Amino acid sequence: MGSGTIISIGILLGLIILVFILLWRTMQIVPQKSAFIVQRLGKYRKTLEAGFHILLPFLDTVAYKQTLKEQAIDVPPQSCITKDNIAVEVDGILYLQVVDPARASYGINNYQFASIQLAQTTMRSVIGKLDLDKTFEERDSINNTIVAAVDKASDAWGVKVTRYEVKNIMPPKSIKDAMEKQMRAEREKRAMIAESEGDKQAKINRAQGDKQELIERSEGEKQKRINEADGRAQEILRIAAATARGLREIAAAINQEGGMNAVNLRIAESYITEFGKLAKTNNTMLIPSDLSDVSSMVAAIGSVLKDTKTMPN
Repeated sequence: MGSGTIISIGILLGLIILVFILLWRTMQIVPQKSAFIVQRLGKYRKTLEAGFHILLPFLDTVAYKQTLKEQAIDVPPQSCITKDNIAVEVDGILYLQVVDPARASYGINNYQFASIQLAQTTMRSVIGKLDLDKTFEERDSINNTIVAAVDKASDAWGVKVTRYEVKNIMPPKSIKDAMEKQMRAEREKRAMIAESEGDKQAKINRAQGDKQELIERSEGEKQKRINEADGRAQEILRIAAATARGLREIAAAINQEGGMNAVNLRIAESYITEFGKLAKTNNTMLIPSDLSDVSSMVAAIGSVLKDTKTMPN
């Protein structure tokens, strides 16, 4: 093989390599959720979005590559002084997203660093307006204030701040110990109040139960007395009715033939019987002077019955 042939092959290989270099410099593939900033001769030319693109070799160059994904940036801990002059360590997470790749490339040198510094500055300002106790309660307010401040400044950078979250608020150890004691005392106070409320309610329930028991018992006693009174009244009425019926029957029997003689005989028997009982139960006994004249006594009682009989109804 001659020297001319070797030279020709070398030239051909050089041309092939040059073509590949030109193709490599010309083709540009942009990944999804990314944007490439193209400059032509050092001046902004255009923004390449995701996909395949052709550039002019040696004239167009990719100067910046920006991600369009939402970024979570850790904000380092910083010392802040509260309104009541207590130093606390505060850190957080800043969420932002590039919405204008060109402004993010040319508007500021490093938008992440700038956003972190602005978030820390705003954080110190917000914490300085709050007492230590309020810093734990006002997390949402702190987050919203930082987002508003950073988002306003980052608008010129083509960056959108979506949210900010305070991770930790760390007071000094002595303050933490004091806060723990305060919380413990507060919990004990709430426990004592809850216990006293429970005891109070229990006493009220017992008092109401005793009251209800007394009321029920008095109602029962009242009803018992009413029932007993009704019973005695019914008994008296029935006894009176029975007595009246008995008297009417006696009166009817007296009016019949031989009725008066039977009455006199009954009176005499009762007189003798009762007198005999009196003689058995007493050592001293008064004897009527006319004890032998039983017939006269019976006649006297009979006359009373006759008078009663003749009385008008």
